[in-house]
Amino acid sequence: MIRVVCAQVAPEIGDLRHNAAMSAAAVSSAAADGADLIVLPELVTSGYLFSSTDEARAAALDPGSPLLAAWGRAAGDAVVVGGFCEAGEDSAVYNSAAVVDRSGVLAVYRKTHLWDAERTVFSPGTAAPPVLDTRAGRIGVLICYDMEFPEMTRGLALAGADLLAVPTNWPLVPRPSGERPPEVVTAMAAARANRVYLACCDRTGTERGQAWTEGTAIVDPDGWVVASAGPGVASALASCDLGAARRKTISAVNHVLADRRTDVYDQF
Repeated sequence: MIRVVCAQVAPEIGDLRHNAAMSAAAVSSAAADGADLIVLPELVTSGYLFSSTDEARAAALDPGSPLLAAWGRAAGDAVVVGGFCEAGEDSAVYNSAAVVDRSGVLAVYRKTHLWDAERTVFSPGTAAPPVLDTRAGRIGVLICYDMEFPEMTRGLALAGADLLAVPTNWPLVPRPSGERPPEVVTAMAAARANRVYLACCDRTGTERGQAWTEGTAIVDPDGWVVASAGPGVASALASCDLGAARRKTISAVNHVLADRRTDVYDQF
């Protein structure tokens, strides 16, 4: 069993000092609540709605930044997955996520699928998302729109991930009364199809006129939301039995990975 906290906070565009203090405080608070895994939103170090690559570059960090190290110090024994604006060694700017513990940065993943105007600001990542053996279990990492692609969630499940940590910024979109945000529905389907946990951490606030869904959700391997943080709620917390994510059977004779028919899929 691990205790997962998604800290739904509101970064300020371009204000690195504020965002550093706010995110470290959120990590510290989650650690004090006994978290083993803490997930922060997408681009929590910088804000999201950049007008240009140059503006993003001014707020970009390299993975050796003291800000990311501060997450590890604040986390105690926990593991942190959080989004940051990355200054690449190739001079490109990436929408990235860092996996951090008290020993430092364990991995960095660069968002593969860029949403809408992101492609005018960021360069897409070209490496597959990581699966890491951490003190909080086998953790896979995606960022926001990546989750919409079944190849990504299935690939991480095949690579052995028990839980997918997904920093997000979900723009608020209309939906029928009583319905969950569409991104949460996608997370529920991905969790059920792959028998893994998903911990999707959204943000709050309004940035340059854009309202956010505030749809943070932790989903279990049966596809049910076991914790959420809606508008005005600072975090979602759930105890997750990672053993359940390692049991891929869904009936006496069915196994969600072993039943795959790659011989048929290859005909498409």
